[in-house]
Amino acid sequence: MTDVAKLAGVSHQTVSRVLNGSSKVRAETRERVLRAVDALDYRPNAMARGLASRRSKILGVIGFDTILHGPASTLLGIERAARTAGYGVSIVTVEQVDRISVANAAETLSRQGVDGVIVIAPQLAAASALRHFPAGMVAVAVEAGQDSGLPSASVDQIAGARLAVEHLLGLGHRTVWHIAGPGNWLEARDRIEGWRRTLNAAGIAAPEPVDGDWSARSGYRAGLELAGRPGVTAVFAANDHMALGLLRALHERGIRVPADISVVGFDDIPEAAYLFPPLTTVRQDFDEVGRRSMAALLSLLDEREEECEAAAEPIQPTLVVRDSTAAPPASTK
Repeated sequence: MTDVAKLAGVSHQTVSRVLNGSSKVRAETRERVLRAVDALDYRPNAMARGLASRRSKILGVIGFDTILHGPASTLLGIERAARTAGYGVSIVTVEQVDRISVANAAETLSRQGVDGVIVIAPQLAAASALRHFPAGMVAVAVEAGQDSGLPSASVDQIAGARLAVEHLLGLGHRTVWHIAGPGNWLEARDRIEGWRRTLNAAGIAAPEPVDGDWSARSGYRAGLELAGRPGVTAVFAANDHMALGLLRALHERGIRVPADISVVGFDDIPEAAYLFPPLTTVRQDFDEVGRRSMAALLSLLDEREEECEAAAEPIQPTLVVRDSTAAPPASTK
């Protein structure tokens, strides 16, 4: 850093301000410092900076062992946000998200000297476990609901379900059937709640949901069941993988999508646009989840409670309309 300061003709403190993103440096001075950084191929020493700030610059993340799109994408969003903030990430995965497993994972991260912890906790058991999170550790939860006792970054799942159902009702469908996720997931419960509320607000009694487990296989089984029921013209699946299985089942039964039945998913997985037909779905911004959770954690570390509360505002999902939805058949209108 001293060499950079000498080459740029500025003080050591000015170089530090530029590298830390301070706004108290003139643009021309900042440019001069950055040119010197490039010329000398300077890379800040994370350990030295951590010693100076009394922080390790390491973030702990507790997740559970899964390849499901939502949790995996949330983890990636957190890692990107941490890297942008100058943090490394230490990840601990647990097979069972319960009180003992979360406590053991927190102890592992504590021994590594992490500055704080983000817990991906979309299951009911995980949210319950967080109420007993070790005292003294700065922590933020993701998708843990309102009862975890920790600041939480989350997507408004109820609003996402509302977008899906309103879209289908707006096309003229009399009702919307639902393939639900597993009952021990907070997101699945919220999507059921959003689906049911929206139908009730339109004066429509919600039909009994068909149970799924997030997998394409369960969506396929649900699709075979729904294909045999009269009057089904619109289905909202709680995630895109179950929607994928549904599309396969309907195709095997000779039911056309969207001419006979419209289908909406949730998540907007990368493959959604390439299914046949391309899937209408609700998109979650997982990068924004990462940014919000990281912002909340840094606010707690800096004791900025108001900013932490702002970071915890629910993230609004968006509807992506593709070719799997259309007006119902004329005979059912």
